[in-house]
Amino acid sequence: MAKLSLFEKRRQRVRTKLRSRGISRPRLSIHRSGRHIYAQVIDDTEGKTVAMASTLDKDVRGKAGATIDGAADVGKRVAERAKKAGVTQVIFDRGGFLFHGRVKALAEGAREGGLEF
Repeated sequence: MAKLSLFEKRRQRVRTKLRSRGISRPRLSIHRSGRHIYAQVIDDTEGKTVAMASTLDKDVRGKAGATIDGAADVGKRVAERAKKAGVTQVIFDRGGFLFHGRVKALAEGAREGGLEF
């Protein structure tokens, strides 16, 4: 068996804990790259994406990027779109990323936007 990186170990640990806590809620899954940040609200029971937002959206594309302000804006926009789709409670899936910096800013922006987790 190949040795897993620390990122992959964290990702598996987080996903395992999410599965044990409650599958009834959709999950707010995030991905962060060097230039952008992405957020999706995924309903795992149906296997569908309910809402998504990123710093690549047309209305944000030049002013936001890999910054804390950009991440907070993505959090607010994904919360707004999720509420339009009828989702108010989610489980936060940070993947293998640490809850710090842009990930924390996205989470706080989503909470400001009205999502509960």
